[in-house]
Amino acid sequence: MITIRDLQKRFRKTEALCGVNLDVPAGKVTAFLGPNGSGKTTTIKCAMNLMDPDAGRIDVLGVSPAKLKAEHWQRIGYVSENQRMPEWMSVAQLLNYVRPMYGSHWDRAFEKKMLRDFELPEHTKLKSLSRGQKMKAALLSSLAYRPQLVVLDEPFAGLDPLVREEFLSGLLELTETEGWTVWISSHDMEEVDRFADRVAVIDHGRVHLEEDVAIIHQRFRTVELVLSDETLRPPQLPEHWIDFRISGRSVRFTDTNYDESSSREQCHAVFANLVRHEARPMNLREIFISLAREHRTLREVTS
Repeated sequence: MITIRDLQKRFRKTEALCGVNLDVPAGKVTAFLGPNGSGKTTTIKCAMNLMDPDAGRIDVLGVSPAKLKAEHWQRIGYVSENQRMPEWMSVAQLLNYVRPMYGSHWDRAFEKKMLRDFELPEHTKLKSLSRGQKMKAALLSSLAYRPQLVVLDEPFAGLDPLVREEFLSGLLELTETEGWTVWISSHDMEEVDRFADRVAVIDHGRVHLEEDVAIIHQRFRTVELVLSDETLRPPQLPEHWIDFRISGRSVRFTDTNYDESSSREQCHAVFANLVRHEARPMNLREIFISLAREHRTLREVTS
């Protein structure tokens, strides 16, 4: 649905995007993860034709964002945490306003179902709604025409746990029943771990990881070693060992290509005085933190 190659964007002296490469495949939920200022929103805005890139190529539904026409936008739903809403309108007025833009694509029965599911007060002004209700109204106005591609930029930001759970449950139900393609940026690793099919991790304007969640969970492990005596950090380590830390007799690192049959053997090859070897699975939050630490260390070494 979306292909991004070598995307670059600079704001004065700040290089926001340094050659981003990313794919959002059809029929999957792709989560876009990264810390504040990593380039998530800038990438999404370039893809949604809200910002002009300096270099690179983007294809959305097979065309450049600048060439997206009305028939393309009728297949795209976009919701951002910073989206400006006509707050003087009620929920019903908002729907009456956007409905004609989508013609026969707009599904009134689907609209009414989401109104009920989201428990939105139709005749309340948007300015009087809570943040969670506003996000639900934005989502409703962007989904009632059953888009094929749904782009969500930090939809959970500022939502309380109950509203977030309702929001996520509704989104999951819709994506499963409709077979939509979803591209979602989020800080909420626990939520992403529940519903994403793929994950792309961006930091300092570069995508450092892009893979199916099942494969990521399969190959990432936290490895903890206990040695018989204190040892200095070895001069060379396997490339797939990252976020390496050694303190006295204890060693801890992330193995990004863990293999149960060979891991212990490899650890013995590096540490002849190995006494105990333990490896445990990692959740997305732990993987993200480990990658972020490694990238920060590499930047410090090269700067």
